[in-house]
Amino acid sequence: MAVIQKHGKKHSPDLVCQKESAPPDRTGVPGGHKKWSEHNNTTWSRPMARVWTGVLLLGTCLLYCARVAMPICAVSMAEQFKWSKRESGMVLGSFFWGYCFTQVFGGYVSDRVGGEKVLVLSAAAWGSMTAFTPILAHFCSQPIFSMTLARFLMGLLQGVHYPSLASLCSQKVVESDRGFLMSTVASGSYLGTLVIGGAGSLMLDLYGWQSVFYVSGLLSVLWAYCMWKYLLKGEGPIITLESLGSGGSHSKLSKRHWLRLLRQPAVCAVIVAHLCTASTFFTLLSWLPTFFKDTFPDAKGWVFNVVPWLVSIPSSLFSGFLSDHLIGQGYDTASVRKMMQFFSMGVSSVFTLLLCGNTTFAWAVAFVSATMGFTTFSHSGVSVNVQDLAPSCAGALFGVMNTCGAFSGVLMVYFSGYLIETTGSWTSVFALITTVNLLGLCTFLAFAEARRVDIDPSKVRHANIHI
Repeated sequence: MAVIQKHGKKHSPDLVCQKESAPPDRTGVPGGHKKWSEHNNTTWSRPMARVWTGVLLLGTCLLYCARVAMPICAVSMAEQFKWSKRESGMVLGSFFWGYCFTQVFGGYVSDRVGGEKVLVLSAAAWGSMTAFTPILAHFCSQPIFSMTLARFLMGLLQGVHYPSLASLCSQKVVESDRGFLMSTVASGSYLGTLVIGGAGSLMLDLYGWQSVFYVSGLLSVLWAYCMWKYLLKGEGPIITLESLGSGGSHSKLSKRHWLRLLRQPAVCAVIVAHLCTASTFFTLLSWLPTFFKDTFPDAKGWVFNVVPWLVSIPSSLFSGFLSDHLIGQGYDTASVRKMMQFFSMGVSSVFTLLLCGNTTFAWAVAFVSATMGFTTFSHSGVSVNVQDLAPSCAGALFGVMNTCGAFSGVLMVYFSGYLIETTGSWTSVFALITTVNLLGLCTFLAFAEARRVDIDPSKVRHANIHI
């Protein structure tokens, strides 16, 4: 583990705790202790980390291709099945409710059996669900119900993705490389949105909306199979009930330990900062197209729907490179995380406020692109800081963060719509976004740390303590 490698001489209790919490060999399971140790205590080599980074980047890209397939096809499906605006909104919104419910569970299972296994199983499941969506729509007497259920299940299955990534990264990637890996993988969301926006729209026009679901779903299943076959070496069964019950120290946090963990100021700070970051991002994502249509009705939609995402990809990659470079040069990890979050929430807010004035279309696109570009710096800030604080339960803790962020995000989106209707001005929305960003940033700057807080220092000297 990265924390042990970096602070091994100063924090010997961590080593004792890790050693003592390893389960003994089970009778009739040769090499059980060896397999447990290899799974929990080895990190990827630099070449292997590069391979996994590319594979996970592609997986996240396909995740968003499958996720955005329904919004792209919603208009065509509504015309074919005679859906009203309210019914279309019900179908699209059902994804969110499913997405919230599996965040913590996905992280918990990943901490026990390994995030790579959860990623493979979930990708095979949501990929299959995507490919079967047209079949469910045509063979059900009430397509509105089958599509609402399908989107809810998609949310459930995709909700485990990012917590699994956090768990996998905390277990397999050294501290000085986490920022680049997470920011690179996260850029797959922007790449996937661009790919499905371009290729999906083309398939929609040429072959019908069904083709978008078939192609994105089957490619996702193929990705899951290749990852299982060539990276996991076809090991099976992938997840067993036995492995869930004896996952080792990486998930044995009792209720008492969880309460102690959540009382840590650094943990509360990372949750609050992520909550604020997610809320403002969801609000911008939801309302920026409407802002451009209202303010610049003659503008071309592809410009403001594509340019900000094109900027976000290199920005995300640069933030990860910069973060890891600074840590590699010996800068304090907590200070680097805070600096990344300052760019994400502080500098981006400056460009958000510039949208309040009278601007031309070109300047508005530039300000929005800068806002979205700097927002990606959070991938090297709070998104990685959770792995610094609690590598033994990073997946579950990230699930808690993401659940809070998703719920607060939908509330802020609704409240922003209320502000637009009551005030008739976009200034109130941009001011709200800036206020929330500054609240989260101040909390993070004041209380964020990068030392491990998932180990009780008063207990590590005693034998047979599992955390």
